[in-house]
Amino acid sequence: MIAVLASNNAHKLKEIRALLADKFEHVCSLGEMGINTDIDETGTTFEENAFIKAQTIFDMLGGKYAVLADDSGLCVEALGGAPGVYSARYAGSPCNDENNNSLLLRNLHEREKTEPKNRRAYFASVVAAVLPDGRKISGEGRVYGEVLDEYRGNGGFGYDPLFYCTEIGKTFAEATMEEKNTVSHRSRALSALREKL
Repeated sequence: MIAVLASNNAHKLKEIRALLADKFEHVCSLGEMGINTDIDETGTTFEENAFIKAQTIFDMLGGKYAVLADDSGLCVEALGGAPGVYSARYAGSPCNDENNNSLLLRNLHEREKTEPKNRRAYFASVVAAVLPDGRKISGEGRVYGEVLDEYRGNGGFGYDPLFYCTEIGKTFAEATMEEKNTVSHRSRALSALREKL
């Protein structure tokens, strides 16, 4: 079976291909399928957004392929779970990793003027699949750690340089892809999904 990932994010595609290689003949990006679209993520949870993306692409492709979509984000305890489902567009326009990371640190520093320092955070991910036989399944994963004050590492993307994973003792940006895949929220969500496939 061929699957389509409802994303053109090369990092996600590589991660998902590595973790689901034995479940699908091939995992294609939207670009490989000739699709260039922005999907409105109107859900209030990671699961809702993942299914909105998967179902939209599934319908566009006429139900001929399995479609995978994930929604993930960083949830910071001191910020009431923010940026959460808004992680990718936290800083608004222009939407990029640098602006999102800067705003995250500014908001934490502002909070720490009046409250004790608390940098506990977790990455959450939900991977949803809509299958040609009509089944809709999903898997969820989390990884816990804390937000640092300075960037560490040159790998990864998004909040990876600021997120210190206590399980591996380094930031996600310092970790190899293999190290990250052993503990990451997306790999755990994919593992949960694999068991249901």
